[in-house]
Amino acid sequence: MTAPASPGSPLSLRRLWPMLVIVVPCFLLALAGHTARTALQFDRVAIVDGQVWRIFTGNWVHLGWGHLGEDVAGYILLWLLYERELPGWRCPALVALGALGVGLGLLLGDPALRWYVGISGALNTLWIVGAMLLMARRDWLGWILALFLVLKLIYEQLLGPLPWSVATTGGPVIVDAHLWGALTGAVLGSAILIGSRWRGGRSRADRRV
Repeated sequence: MTAPASPGSPLSLRRLWPMLVIVVPCFLLALAGHTARTALQFDRVAIVDGQVWRIFTGNWVHLGWGHLGEDVAGYILLWLLYERELPGWRCPALVALGALGVGLGLLLGDPALRWYVGISGALNTLWIVGAMLLMARRDWLGWILALFLVLKLIYEQLLGPLPWSVATTGGPVIVDAHLWGALTGAVLGSAILIGSRWRGGRSRADRRV
């Protein structure tokens, strides 16, 4: 008889659920195929007609298995990188907030865009928040990750999508989604750091009383 996995072990559901809560819905929607994608994708005309859920749900459907695989791999990598800084519900919560930020950004800031699918934009939210938290505790990895993201965003805005992303995605890459996701992350990361410092200041003040 084998002993159950400890909470910190790689097989522990307690450890893996923040990864699964993002990955599993994306896979299930991919299995549902074209029907799910059509019903949930960001569609400007449908949103204006009242289907406002598409602002959020468009992030969770993908063009195909290659597109899904790229996004899922990106999330798993970021989750592994930031698991210590953003434990438990924090990683999936940031992706969900990023999805909302991307949808609103595309709706209000890219009026010519007709449709969008994919969670890569929301991953940029998680990317920059995690990097900012690492930078705040003077971890060199945070600076490297932030620099790489900034260079990627500049490249995309000036020259278009990264060459390999077009081949993997199997369709157009909406680089503005990455920008809106990163901007959402910058706002959220700043709020987290300000809140942390404010709570730290209050805690020190209470100890002096």
